[in-house]
Amino acid sequence: MYKKIDVTALGELLIDFIENGVSDQGNPLYEANPGGAPCNVLSMLSKLGRKTEFIGKVGDDGFGRQLSDAIKSQGIGSEGLLYDKEVHTTLALVHKLPDGDRDFSFYRNPGADMNLREEELQEELIRDAKVFHYGTLSLTDEPVRSATKKAIKIAEEAGCIRSFDPNLRPPLWKDLKEAKKMFDFGFRHCDVLKISDNEIVWFTGKEDYDEGIAVLRETYHIPLICLSMGADGSRAYYKDLRVEVPALLQENTVETTGAGDTFGACVIDGVLRYGLDQLDEGKLKEILTFANAAASVVTTRKGALRVMPDKEEVLSLIRGTGRYE
Repeated sequence: MYKKIDVTALGELLIDFIENGVSDQGNPLYEANPGGAPCNVLSMLSKLGRKTEFIGKVGDDGFGRQLSDAIKSQGIGSEGLLYDKEVHTTLALVHKLPDGDRDFSFYRNPGADMNLREEELQEELIRDAKVFHYGTLSLTDEPVRSATKKAIKIAEEAGCIRSFDPNLRPPLWKDLKEAKKMFDFGFRHCDVLKISDNEIVWFTGKEDYDEGIAVLRETYHIPLICLSMGADGSRAYYKDLRVEVPALLQENTVETTGAGDTFGACVIDGVLRYGLDQLDEGKLKEILTFANAAASVVTTRKGALRVMPDKEEVLSLIRGTGRYE
């Protein structure tokens, strides 16, 4: 069946307030960057020439309009974007820690992204997609949890490849036991999983990543699992293959916001190119190499959604290192 959309994603679209200097009085200055993992993923896919659509909700306020303008400017389809007249756009403050990692503070109790209802889904945007992508931020609360579950069911019935990035944010969960239940739900319904090193340890309790991935594979039988390990690179697990590619580190890294989303988008692009049935070691190495390089570029820029690299920029970086032959 011909499908006219490459990737449809459902979830949060929000403002990431990211530290950007200090005022004359010594106070931290924050820049209002468009963000939200699903649209970061779609932005990178759009840069790679993919047709994308987003399903979600923002507030009928200045930030909501900023976000609408931002995704349109990146070529992301906004037919499924709705405005909530009662609840404001979700905000996140991103604090950079001394080790370069990030700490998040959310203004989301409630936030407009939580208010998407299942009857508001534009189902054709899911049915017409080759890949349906989701995370767990749209599974934290009702009514968006029911909307997400319905969307996943529609994707299954329509034969979409289902891509899942859990994207754990502990402050957004009332109870981390509930978070584990929703991780479990996401794992049970996906064909492609992008998961980070801290998430695999948290969910399985296994400090050894291979042991943790083995638990997921034995329990959920996910065809392709890609593990992002930050400065340690990434791995892909597919059938009897385990492929590892080192990270491409840069001296001018400023922050890591969006790096995992960029990586995940490139994995999805690889699946769209090669399919899920005939992957081999060479194809997986190529996918991981490109994904690592794209994520590396994003770490040199503030924000994510508006600053994704195009294909030639990523390939140029790979060629310049001479690391991958």
